[in-house]
Amino acid sequence: MKNKTIRLFFNYLIKGTLVTLPLAGALFLIVWIVASVDSALNLSGWFWEDEAGRPLYVPGLGILTVIVVLVVVGMVFTNVVTEPIYNWFNSLINRIPLFNTLYSSIKDFTEAFVGDAKKFNEPVLVEVNETGLKKIGFLTQRDLHKIGLTGEVIVYFPYSYSFAGQVVIVKTERVKPLNMSATDAMKLVVSGGVSGLE
Repeated sequence: MKNKTIRLFFNYLIKGTLVTLPLAGALFLIVWIVASVDSALNLSGWFWEDEAGRPLYVPGLGILTVIVVLVVVGMVFTNVVTEPIYNWFNSLINRIPLFNTLYSSIKDFTEAFVGDAKKFNEPVLVEVNETGLKKIGFLTQRDLHKIGLTGEVIVYFPYSYSFAGQVVIVKTERVKPLNMSATDAMKLVVSGGVSGLE
């Protein structure tokens, strides 16, 4: 009876952990990111003070500021900024050493996920060597003849449990399209292969 109670206790403990940990982890990360952004960009301390003269913190004002700024910039660039002005702005950015590299890398990475020209939307399976080892990645460049690599493509391999990844050039014949959505493929890789096949 005692052993059965202990087994039941540990069974409930494990099941409770399996349900709670992913939920708590995801919520914690979201709350941490939102709180960090809100705290870093909260401008309320510049304008308001409490009775003791200390800066007054207004929860949520930083996030609201970010949303308003993004919407205003989007409206301006959609309705006011013409193609020549946009091209001039990009050429100006490209003349600034170091900043242009950071700016263009972040811009391309952001557009790969949320822009019109999404890049991580073609999951592929790549045969890595003759032993049959294969890796799941995302086809990001199909044509490399400009850099003298005809018949080769660029595949991005995300790391499991990480936002980092690896860019690899492989021969086209070693790349096979996967019959799954980009979202499921990313979940499969980032989760270490434990989710994405539902």
